[in-house]
Amino acid sequence: MGAIQQDGYTFEMEYSVSYQRGALHVYKDGKFLEEVTFRFSGEKPDEGKIEEMIMNYINGHS
Repeated sequence: MGAIQQDGYTFEMEYSVSYQRGALHVYKDGKFLEEVTFRFSGEKPDEGKIEEMIMNYINGHS
C-alpha cells in the first residue's frame, strides 16, 4: 500500500511485523502534520481498518 491522498491530506504508512505496530504519517500541502500510531496483528495491517482510520482522521479535522 503506497501513499493515500484524500481531501487534501497525504497519508504514508509504515509498519513493523516484528513489533506489530504501525504509523500513518499525515501531511497536508506537503507539510508534515503528525504521526498516528496503531497496533495490528498478522503479516500486515488490515487495509479496511487503515481506510477507516483515515476517514476518522479527516472527519475529526474538518
